[in-house]
Amino acid sequence: MVNQINFQWRVTKYNPDFRDENGYYTLREEWTCPSEIGKTINGNVFTLDEYLQVEEAYINSVIKFIEESSIDSLRILQFKCHISEEGKISPLYEKEFEKLILKKDSIVNKKEIRLICKMVLRNFLWCELYSKDNFFVHFGWDYYMYIGSNVNCLSTIKFATNNGLFVEQFTSPHAFSEEETTRQIQWNEIGDESKLIVGEEELKNIPLNEYQRIFNLSAEHPVIGSFDIKKEQLEFFQTFLKHKLNFDKYEYMFWGGC
Repeated sequence: MVNQINFQWRVTKYNPDFRDENGYYTLREEWTCPSEIGKTINGNVFTLDEYLQVEEAYINSVIKFIEESSIDSLRILQFKCHISEEGKISPLYEKEFEKLILKKDSIVNKKEIRLICKMVLRNFLWCELYSKDNFFVHFGWDYYMYIGSNVNCLSTIKFATNNGLFVEQFTSPHAFSEEETTRQIQWNEIGDESKLIVGEEELKNIPLNEYQRIFNLSAEHPVIGSFDIKKEQLEFFQTFLKHKLNFDKYEYMFWGGC
């Protein structure tokens, strides 16, 4: 899927000098989320201006990695939007966010990628950005970012470093191969607001192109993430399941990952 990409980096604001012997960032206190704006960290108030400066370095670095990799667009994977009414009154919310129409498997250009990165870093959105066998951008918790490319982006690494970021050779923890991928059907009882999973069953021996067909995905989509299972898909999935699908009792979801 993505682990065959030649060069992978961890790109963050965290100086590796402050990691312990196990690689954990424990030797210095730092902000890890924009929700901490206004709090006192290491004796200093974490300001909006300070946050925006770091955010801009992240976003500009993503675009530089894309450009040096000779890529014009990327595909959206595992899209989830988190914009609440409370979020809309945040000083980090921008009206421009409402103009962005996104869905899983969409192709996005560099202008849209800038806005997507901003929304992800501000916790209004989560997704991965992907070009099959060529490039990816993964976002992790605590303002971690992972980038992979088949081009050794030395100019961009220098750019990111000059803008206060630290670029380390590092395999993305979100990268895994098709052989490592597990796919399964999960279900919860209808009417259960908690969506508590009460059953699951692994799917086996289904070709990737069949998943792409049943979910109307492109041939580039690796079929990871979650998708609702609809009644019209019952016949297809029932062939591969021991569990008897019952849409009168359960809601079903497909999940693929590692």
